[in-house]
Amino acid sequence: MRIAVIDGQGGGIGKHITERLRRELSEQVELLALGTNSLATSAMLRAGANEGATGENAVIFNASRVDLIVGPISIVFPNAMLGELSPKMAEAIASSPARKVLLPLSRAGIDIVGLKSEPLPHLIEELVKRVKELIR
Repeated sequence: MRIAVIDGQGGGIGKHITERLRRELSEQVELLALGTNSLATSAMLRAGANEGATGENAVIFNASRVDLIVGPISIVFPNAMLGELSPKMAEAIASSPARKVLLPLSRAGIDIVGLKSEPLPHLIEELVKRVKELIR
């Protein structure tokens, strides 16, 4: 199984996701760090991703070549992450046949109704639990 962890800006969320997935999943699961910038990709690689790639083309190229995509929900919003996530990236991610497991975090002026506010560590715990269920 191949899982893409997508993040931008400083890569902090992607780093935490990658660390937890690496700890919880077998070594046979390949983690691919896809960063909107090199800082984000580097943080996810240091956290245990097998491979990493950076930028618009890397995200577009790999979005349809993985089994699962994880990251903050903003990765499907055009111009999210202060403009780092291009409309083409958002379209490639949203259109990918890969299953998506996304954290309900958004600073893009979008409110997701019906979700209770949880601290990031709790959300990552739920994300990892869901990924493990999907792998089985």
